Amino acid sequence: MQINHTSGIPGFLAQASTGSSGPSASAQGSPLGLLVPMGLIFIIMYFLMIRPQSQRAKQQKKLLEALKAGDKVATAAGIVGVVTSVRDTTVSLRSADAKMEVTKDSITQILEPANSASTSN
Repeated sequence: MQINHTSGIPGFLAQASTGSSGPSASAQGSPLGLLVPMGLIFIIMYFLMIRPQSQRAKQQKKLLEALKAGDKVATAAGIVGVVTSVRDTTVSLRSADAKMEVTKDSITQILEPANSASTSN
């Protein structure tokens, strides 16, 4: 009975260190082989990250352009109020007993447009 000392992990390491023919000889491929996966990664990143972000920015810009006095809005801080006036960069809100002025960028959504808010009273 003969015992093979090269079996198992130590044997695998011994064979890998002594053999020079293997994947290292063909590791240098064409540059086109690297460009295709990199291009695919860029396309996937565009559709998963860049495109949705630009669509949200367009949607936010459209929301801010449609903002007018009488709209019931919510801010990023969670404040809900009615717009009393709209300026270039700021919006005046009335919320319960408080009046405040916030930046336009802090408005995240219009809860009720001015037309439906006046008909519900």
